[in-house]
Amino acid sequence: MTGTLINVATVLVGTAVGSTVGARLSQGIQDRVMSGLGLITLVIGVDLALSWSGPGTTSHTTLFVLGGILIGGIVGEAIDIESRLEGFGALLQRRLSPNRESRLSEGFVNASLLFCVGSMTVVGSIQDGLTGDYQVLAAKAVLDGFAAVALSAALGWGVGLSAISILLLQGTVTLGAGVFDQFLRGEALAAMTSAGGITIIGIGLKLLGVKDVRVGNYLPALIIAPALVGLAKLAGIT
Repeated sequence: MTGTLINVATVLVGTAVGSTVGARLSQGIQDRVMSGLGLITLVIGVDLALSWSGPGTTSHTTLFVLGGILIGGIVGEAIDIESRLEGFGALLQRRLSPNRESRLSEGFVNASLLFCVGSMTVVGSIQDGLTGDYQVLAAKAVLDGFAAVALSAALGWGVGLSAISILLLQGTVTLGAGVFDQFLRGEALAAMTSAGGITIIGIGLKLLGVKDVRVGNYLPALIIAPALVGLAKLAGIT
């Protein structure tokens, strides 16, 4: 759990710095910060999305990712995960910040998705759980810390609440590392990473104000994409 605790700490520190500095910045500077973060998020998303063509993959991997995104989007829309996340964020906002103009809920949802979706989250947590090596999570912690500064400068201290999401998700994967390691290898991991990258692209588009693609409703793709790889192997397709 060492890596996860470091990650939580950097996000909280980054949020504290960003919230303090952000209040002193003009609206124009805040907009530029948000746009810059959106562009960086797009680059990260594209890089992860292209994992389908990496080592250990096959010509079918892109189909698994496509299937994961489409089926995952349908499942997520049916469950309406995005609204549930927003509802939880709104609940936190009512309890912690009654100000209706507060962007606490938006900061919590966007930061949770950005910090918890990606291969570094899964791979780093598994390594930490199996061997105690938290270098990957430490690197992720540094990146998340700087992102928290930029994000909280525009959206406020609600970004810091994403530390709860990080603790729950990465902590669960770390404690159950032996189970996850058996399934998330090779093509299955590449498919999940690629699907995660596509959802991160959606976050980038939202941060840039291009389109709100309701990224939360695509989260089932992170399970469905690697599951399709497993089903294909059982069927002898790959």
